[in-house]
Amino acid sequence: MAFVFGTLQLLAAKALSTVKAMKMLGSSTRGLRPVQKHVLYRACVLPIVTYGFCLWYFAAARCKGALHHPSTMQRSAALWITGAFRTSPTGGVEALAGLPPINLLFRRLSEQADYRFATLTPTHPVWAFLSHFNCGTIAPHPTLSIQTMSEPEIFCTSGTLFESDTNVLALTETLLPMNPLSRPGVRLMDRFADQVHFDDCKISCGDADKELKQRTKHLDKLRDKILENIGTYYAGTDASLPLSGRYQAIAASILFSGGVERWRARHVAGKVTAPDAELYAICSAIVNATSRDDCTDIFIFTDLMASAHRAVDPSIHSGQGHSVAVCEALQTWFTRKDGQSITFVYVPSRLQWDLHYKAHK
Repeated sequence: MAFVFGTLQLLAAKALSTVKAMKMLGSSTRGLRPVQKHVLYRACVLPIVTYGFCLWYFAAARCKGALHHPSTMQRSAALWITGAFRTSPTGGVEALAGLPPINLLFRRLSEQADYRFATLTPTHPVWAFLSHFNCGTIAPHPTLSIQTMSEPEIFCTSGTLFESDTNVLALTETLLPMNPLSRPGVRLMDRFADQVHFDDCKISCGDADKELKQRTKHLDKLRDKILENIGTYYAGTDASLPLSGRYQAIAASILFSGGVERWRARHVAGKVTAPDAELYAICSAIVNATSRDDCTDIFIFTDLMASAHRAVDPSIHSGQGHSVAVCEALQTWFTRKDGQSITFVYVPSRLQWDLHYKAHK
């Protein structure tokens, strides 16, 4: 363990020297902008200091003192990003720079590493080292498996493997590492890329009011055009997250056709993030629209285009089950008749625009 912590100090020193070298790229008054410095730090420095962290950062590990060197390095980086005084408090400078505290960063990376076990294929050799709760049909390793250890040995032993074996049981979502719809050449965007459209819009901070007015005019014209087409279904989707962590998120969808409301639903999405709840709302709207015989075109109005892109991506990610349901429904719908299409339209939430705001309410 002393060797591991010595390696950590070496990596922290290397990361600190990288931060000091980056100071030559510009000061707080000229050179790189703070957002560019932030991206450089996340892309070039953090991979150095977090390399091999699973060897020493896990439950029951005494690593509080080892975090001193990475914390010092990140403070120096935060001062460089913000251009603040050297006497500024560490927490405030890190918050202004958009950097989480180093201990919380390692905790998040550790949890993500634990949950990554769920993305392995059922025949992966790593399952042979885990307990009988997780190994499935894989035969345990004769000498290195947790199953071959006695209860006193398990109680006295700690490490990344033991932590992952426990935490992966808390994962409530089922991931599909070998999903047939995610194979190259079979994926929705590989077969029907010309029938899936994204009407996106980037609102800049400099001239936001003018761009919002232009976006409103575009949305109004699009709505009038949709109302003229018979067989076009359009839906407003939105997600609502509670202020308190004790409650669950809500996914809402409203489906229209010809100016008449055809269907609406509110689903309890669980304790998830806003993108996952929005993905749930998009999924419910698309599945309902594609099940109608007279549907020829679909328009989805959403304020989160990242969830729209994720909806047609069946690869492993949070909310993969919703994406798989969307891809299955759209593939069946596209093959039923030629010329059908779906369009995801971005609606800034601050506009409180007609169709989308109905789902928001």
